[in-house]
This record gives sequence, structure tokens and C-alpha cells, in this order.
Amino acid sequence: MLLPQSIKSHFFSKLLDRLAPREGVVLLLLSIVVGAATGLAAVCFIELISFIHQLSYGKITGLLPELGRLWFVIIPVVGALLGGPVISCFASEAKGHGVPEVMQALIQRGGRIRPRVAVAKIVASALCIGSGGSAGREGPIVQVGSTLGSTLGQWLSLSDDRIRNLVACGAAAGIAATFNAPIAGVTFALEVLLSEMQVAVFGNVVIAAVSSSIVSQFFLGRKPAFFVPAYVMHSSWEILLYVILGLLAALVGIFFIRLLNAFEDFFDGLPIPGMIKPALGALMLGILAVFYPHVSSLFTVFPDESRLGLPLLDNVPHVYGSGFDFIAQVLQGNASFGLLVMLVFLKPLATSFTLGSGNSGGVFAPSLFTGAMLGGAFGYAVRYFFPSLPIEIGAYALVGMASVFAAAARAPLTAMLIVFEMSNDYMLILPLMAAGMTASFVAYWLHPDSIYTIKLTKRGIRFEHGRDLDIMQGVMVEEVMNHAPITVDKDQSLSELFALVQETHLQGFPVVGKDKKLYGMVSLQDMERTLQDIDRTLQVKDIPLKDIAVWDVATPDPVSVFPDEPIWYAIRKMAPRDLARLPVVSRQSPNVLVGLISRSDILRAYQVGIMRKQQQYLMRERMVLRLGEDIGFVELFVGKNSKCVGKKLADLPLHQSTSIVAIRRLHEVITPDSSSVFQEGDMLTIFCRIKHKKEILEMFGGIEIEAPNGSAVVPPR
Repeated sequence: MLLPQSIKSHFFSKLLDRLAPREGVVLLLLSIVVGAATGLAAVCFIELISFIHQLSYGKITGLLPELGRLWFVIIPVVGALLGGPVISCFASEAKGHGVPEVMQALIQRGGRIRPRVAVAKIVASALCIGSGGSAGREGPIVQVGSTLGSTLGQWLSLSDDRIRNLVACGAAAGIAATFNAPIAGVTFALEVLLSEMQVAVFGNVVIAAVSSSIVSQFFLGRKPAFFVPAYVMHSSWEILLYVILGLLAALVGIFFIRLLNAFEDFFDGLPIPGMIKPALGALMLGILAVFYPHVSSLFTVFPDESRLGLPLLDNVPHVYGSGFDFIAQVLQGNASFGLLVMLVFLKPLATSFTLGSGNSGGVFAPSLFTGAMLGGAFGYAVRYFFPSLPIEIGAYALVGMASVFAAAARAPLTAMLIVFEMSNDYMLILPLMAAGMTASFVAYWLHPDSIYTIKLTKRGIRFEHGRDLDIMQGVMVEEVMNHAPITVDKDQSLSELFALVQETHLQGFPVVGKDKKLYGMVSLQDMERTLQDIDRTLQVKDIPLKDIAVWDVATPDPVSVFPDEPIWYAIRKMAPRDLARLPVVSRQSPNVLVGLISRSDILRAYQVGIMRKQQQYLMRERMVLRLGEDIGFVELFVGKNSKCVGKKLADLPLHQSTSIVAIRRLHEVITPDSSSVFQEGDMLTIFCRIKHKKEILEMFGGIEIEAPNGSAVVPPR
């Protein structure tokens, strides 16, 4: 019998408390466990995909061979009909490509992910990819590995920071096992998920990636994903061609992001059950797969490339699955120009049908596939316009793989390393760097959201440097600052300052003058630097510390913040010089000290912001539950002769179900309370039952503000 989560957590945490091992040993062992478990999960996942694929297009299609290519419509739809309920009923987090859900857990929930997500993701993604869905296997296994790390951390009742560490370990292990690329797995976890480099995190992530690779290589072998000829850059001038390829990759990456986002919005807006939507996307994918080979065979694509023959298992459309087998052909230079150009657009479209409809899979492999097609087509174009150059189609395809993924994911380092590890070819590292960085920078300049963060942005989460930017903008400095900081007078001696440091154990103080106006900031580093200068200067070696004034060592005119600024402003001002604390000054008198904010205050502010955002979410959910067809919002202006003018909200005989949400007065929006007094011309937003609308209008003598459709009270959707 399965134990409840709380009992498991209590048992494992008590066991850890009883053993009390060293910190480094605990993290080392947990990293190995997470890596090995993720490696095993990746092996099972890959084998399950292969089994479903062989069963679907091998044995099942043989039962009714007369259906022919119609099986390419039937099988994906059946797979989606089986996987849709798993996602809708068991774990909604398994919808889509999974990485945004991991990022959201890291940002808002301390890395906590429900254990059931791992099971749902493996089952739903295997059904999707195995039946032909245009998706990759890396996104699911990243989410599975992250879930395993999170679950282990929750069972041991670890802190949020350590759970996040284990989540990153699981993500790195997933990439390492899926692509046999441990270095790229590490960079993916740090570059995409955490967006920062920490020594403690880095060591554990490396260990997890290594242990995962060992397990996967034991079962799947050590060979690289692709066997690539020894391509080289024939001339230094050729680097310009790779930069141009990077520019094109940026545009293709943005096209991929926007197309996928557009189809997600389209399917989310359809008034049909969520578990049916993946099947509709699979139907659209099947229709595309059936017809595009016929169309392509009429043009420049050779008939044998169209995959119109039998058996179906050997002629699965190019847009199905991850497409690694066809990528291998392109890297060898064995594909026609027309087919490559066509697939640059069809693969993102097929992936948008699959993942936009809510099916489960990754976008990593489709990005690599699209990049290989773009690079190969670009290589053909360069060869046509510059026939004298020794252009190798496969080399440009290899660089294109990294470039499109770098543009879509904004992870150029991961893109370069994963292509290098998958091909085991170092000779093109300079083109990879030039094209990948160009693609990433240009794509960010044109479209700030990546393929992973755009879903978070739509949910109101703006991910930057491992933090939710909106949360940091929602908490003001004055809410968390120290309102009564310990200060030192600028005329005090350095010996007194040392005594204050020893007494308070603080490492920095605001420096004020006789008039209590802010003069500067002084820190322990300033004092240490002064002592070193005295020690190096023999002429003043005998000067006692009591003869050195604080203003001699303090930093005058320090960087400061105002109390009404959001915390994010303080972070940005601290960042350039890595300051540990900032004085808070009055906006009316910028030389008047009103407080002090430090890094610990900022960390507390982030937790406050998270709690506030979660509270708003819960209130919004409760509001939705209370809404019905007989309830809605009404907006009105308080009339000139209204009996409510000059009265307090507490004095009005409002129904219990009626609530005044906001008062707009001139350019100010007021959140009302019982003491709020109404004035003529106030615009009120009132939440009420529709049957009370007439009574409310009479009470306020109000002029009703009509909605665009002519109805004042609009029942929420």
C-alpha cells in the first residue's frame, strides 16, 4: 500500500535527523540518487516510445493494410485520445513541453512539484511521441527528472534552496541521459532554469549529470546521437556566412515561438473539453502528414524522399516524432534543397498542432530539427551563389541546429555544447559560437520572450535572473527596509567604528553629519582597505586609529533608493558594483536618511511578494467560484443630488452580497473601506446581484456607465 505524502515526508526527514550526516555528504548522495533515478527514467521513457512506435506503425497497421496512409491520421488521434485524459484528469502540469512548469515551480513554489507529474508526463509523452506527435523527448524527461529531485527534497523536508538545487540536478540529468550530453545538461540547468551560476549548485548539478549519463550509457550505449563527417571551416571569411545564418536563425526562432504561442491561444479558446483538444491537434497533424508528401513530390523533391512507399514503419512522415533519423541524413548532406526549405516551415507548424493543442512533449528536438533544415537549405543557397567556395551542406546544417535552438530558448551556451556533444565534432566550434550568439542576441532584441518564458509571461510571471520580475516590482522598499538603522557620525574615529562593528556584528553603516543628513556609507571592506593602506605606507604607520575620522574612509554620495520604489529598483542599483546594502532617502529631501535596505531584506521581500501573489490568486479563484449568471459588476457615477454624497460607506444600507470594489476620483483610484466618504462625480465599481442593480442606482442617484454591448452589468465569462 502506498503511504501518504505527509507520512513519507515525516519518516524520511526523521531518518535524516537521526543520522545527521555532514552537509556535503547529504547533497552529494542526493545528487547521485537523483541523477541515477533520472537516467533510469530516461531509459524507460525512450524504450517506451520505441515500443509504442513499433506497435503502432508495425503490428497495428498490418491488421488493415488497405487503409494505407490513413493510418498516419488514425494513430496520432488514438494516441492523443489516450494521452489527453491522463493530462486533464491526473496532472495538468504535464500539458505542453513541461519546462515552463518547472521554471514556475522554481520561482513561486520553492521548487515543489507534485510527484504524480513524473508518471503522467512519461505516459502522456510516450503516447504522443510514439504515435507520431511532432515533439521531442527532452522536455518530458527534464520535467520528470525535476519532479524526482523535488519529490526527494520534499520527503526529506529540505529547505527551498536545496529543493531547487535538486530540481536543477534532475533537469541536468534529464538532458544528459536523453542526448548523452552531460556538459550540455549542466549548462541547460544553469542557463535556462536558474539563470545564474552558483558554485554550490554547479557541483551538485555536475554530479547528477555524470551519474545520469553513466546509467543511460550502460543501457543505451556510448555512441553519439549523430555520426558527422569531419567538417572544417575552409576560410576565415566563411565566418561571415555563419553570422548571416545566425541572423536567419533568429527570425526562424521567433517564427517558431510566435506560431506555437498562437496555436496555444487558439486551442485554449475553443469551447470543447480539454481532454479532447489534443485529439483535434493530432487530427490536424495527420492531415498535414498525409498531404504534404504528395504536394512535395510534384515539385523538386525526389519521390524516394517523399516517403510515400511501404511499409509505413519505414516511411513515417518527416514531421512526425523528433525527426533525428532525418537530421542524420541532412548532416551527411543527403537531402534536397526543396524538401529542406519546406520543412523549415512545416516542422514548427506540426509541433504547434501537437503541443499547442495540449499534448505532451518537448520543443528541444523540433528546434534542432528546424535548425538543421534551415542550415542545410542555407548551405545549398551559398553553394549556388558562390560555386567556387568549398561549401559543405552538413556543416551548415550542424551550425543551424545550434542557432535556431539558441534563438528559441535564449541559451547559446547550451546550444553550442549540445550540438558538439551530439556530433562529437569540435572542428566547427568557432562557427557554432558566432552563429549561436548572433541568433540569441538578435532574437532577444526582436522578441524578449523565449519559447520557455512566453507561457510564464501570459500567466503574469516575468522570469529574469531566476526571479519573478513582477513579484519584485510588487513590493515597495519601505515595506521591508530597516526604518531605524544604526548610523555613525562622520566625525567619529575609526577605533569607535571598529568597536561598533564588534558590538553589532554588522558590516556596513550609513554615515551622517551633525545635522543628521546622509553623508555616505562605510563598510567593513572600507576599514580593511584603510588598514592595508596604512600598513603599506611607512610614513603614517604609527598613526593611531583614533586619529582617523570615519569620513576619511567612507564612500561619499552613495547610491540610494527612495522608499516608494519597488524592490527591483534596489536590486538593479546594487548589481553593477555588487553592493550589499543601500541607504533609503526621502524623495522630498534626497539627503535625509529614512532607512536602510540590505540583501537579507530583499530576500524577505521576495517571500512577501510570493505570498501576496498566491493570496491574490486564491482570492481570484474564490471569486470565480462565487460568480453566476445572476451576479456581475456595475459601474456608475455618483450623481449631484445623491443622498450618499458626504456619507461614509459604513452608513449605507447595502445588501450583504453587494461590495464596492473601487472608487475612481479624478486621477486617483481608491480602495474603499468603512470610513470612505463619497463625493459627487465619483466613479464606482460595484460587485452585486443583477436584481439589486436598480436599487443601487437609486441609492447613489447614479449615472450608469454602459459596457460596449450596451449592458451595464456584464456577467463574467
